Amino acid sequence: MRVLQAIEVARRAAEVASDKQADDIVLLDARQVCAFTDYFVICSGTSTRQIESIWQEVNETLKKEGVTAYRREGNADSGWILIDLGDVVVHVFSPPQRECYRLDDLWSNAETVLRIQ
Repeated sequence: MRVLQAIEVARRAAEVASDKQADDIVLLDARQVCAFTDYFVICSGTSTRQIESIWQEVNETLKKEGVTAYRREGNADSGWILIDLGDVVVHVFSPPQRECYRLDDLWSNAETVLRIQ
């Protein structure tokens, strides 16, 4: 099995989130502004069920492609699930939590590679 590059993992995570009807998907290239990861994928789900579905599908799809998450933080009930894939970190938010944490603004110096609204 071919090893996916970080940008491929990030794009795949964004694609899977889109397939699960995630809202406002953003893929950021953080290599120039962040020391702990290369890419962020940030998206929103409109319900706890959708948030859970997005994270599960991203996790399972990438696992099948040879990418295993180092860890998961949060849960759908909290409105924020973080999936640590090493060079890629995926954030799945509820709209209120996304507005509260404002990661899009926090990492605004990162290059936007992809935005799906």
